[in-house]
Amino acid sequence: MLVAPLARQSAHDRRRLPWFELVLILLGSVVVLFIVAPLIRILLATSFGELGGAARDEQLIESIKLTLVCAATATLVCTVTGVPLGYLLARKRFPGRAALMAIVDLPIVIPHSAAGIALLTVIGRQSLLGSVTDGGLVGTAAGISVAMAFVSVPFLVNASHSAFAAVPSRLERAARTLGASPWRVFRTVSLPLAWRDILGGMVMMWGRGISEFGAVIIIAYHPMTTPILVFERFGDYGLAASRSAAVVLILICVAIFIVLRIVAGWRGVRRREDA
Repeated sequence: MLVAPLARQSAHDRRRLPWFELVLILLGSVVVLFIVAPLIRILLATSFGELGGAARDEQLIESIKLTLVCAATATLVCTVTGVPLGYLLARKRFPGRAALMAIVDLPIVIPHSAAGIALLTVIGRQSLLGSVTDGGLVGTAAGISVAMAFVSVPFLVNASHSAFAAVPSRLERAARTLGASPWRVFRTVSLPLAWRDILGGMVMMWGRGISEFGAVIIIAYHPMTTPILVFERFGDYGLAASRSAAVVLILICVAIFIVLRIVAGWRGVRRREDA
């Protein structure tokens, strides 16, 4: 008795579905336009001459080098410790695990200017490190790397956690049954299967470090990273003077995003092959 009403309702839903999809498209387009419009506008407003001038700007070039190197240093150092933590969270169940995962995510929710102030208590001039090193890490490339690492390391740890959680544990158990040590299982089974996802987390951490402003400016106004340089030029000389530097920084971040998408594509191909 319910078949006919359900059939009529299903047909009615199919007729209404295109309108529903249209509403979704319109609402979603607002978000896409909100993201894309400023980027397209600043690119169109910047001439090739301005970009050529930016390419010859030694101060900008030095700031880009500093930004890339500091972000890469933070990423590589945190990989040594963050990947094992991700594996631990994926494979072990222990008291306080949920709290530990929440702690890892804390830098995402803490305002980054406040994070910079907090870091000063550990690496600043008045900290224990400052008393030992005569000034701490304030105003140094190492301090910039620490600030970048603090705000971006959750991306690496979470990516590592997800990567190892996706590796079937039965493969590790089989290797252990055959006599492999835990280290050999990690090195020859878990890591080879998870490395693409981990690489994606590393790229995301690197890109997030490059774009960091709030924590870095507290730790080191000089030497100047590219986000701080853009901010300084905008404050001192206005929009026109800062626009070309901003475009260069945007292009760098877009390039990193493209790399991340390529890595994500590799992950998708691998998972389809595994399936």
